[in-house]
Amino acid sequence: QVQLVESGGGLVQAGGSLRLSCAASEGTFSTYAMGWLRQAPGKEREFVAAISWSGISTYYADSVKGRFTVSRDNAKNTVYLQMSSLKPEETAVYCCAATYGVNSYYTGKTQSEYYYWGSGTQVTVSS
Repeated sequence: QVQLVESGGGLVQAGGSLRLSCAASEGTFSTYAMGWLRQAPGKEREFVAAISWSGISTYYADSVKGRFTVSRDNAKNTVYLQMSSLKPEETAVYCCAATYGVNSYYTGKTQSEYYYWGSGTQVTVSS
């Protein structure tokens, strides 16, 4: 069972940037498709971005397209989320999640497709 640990959260002004990292515990990380999701206070968790195990395919929620970039380094067992032009309403706990990569293009696009979750990192965007 893979364990996931996020880092890189913090306080940033509106319009600023942050890069989140998610480190996986095991060497089979390269076989997992990975996703990022977020949950704001009082709101349901929502999907943000996903990447296939190969890195060939990525998928983004409409709200973050053009501002967020998901990437991975399988040699380091790490997936990243580069966020720019951040908005106050994007204040949330950001979590990474893993699912089995059925093929090199597969990305999990819904929460129910993910089996393993990190505990999250807080991102606060001030106005």
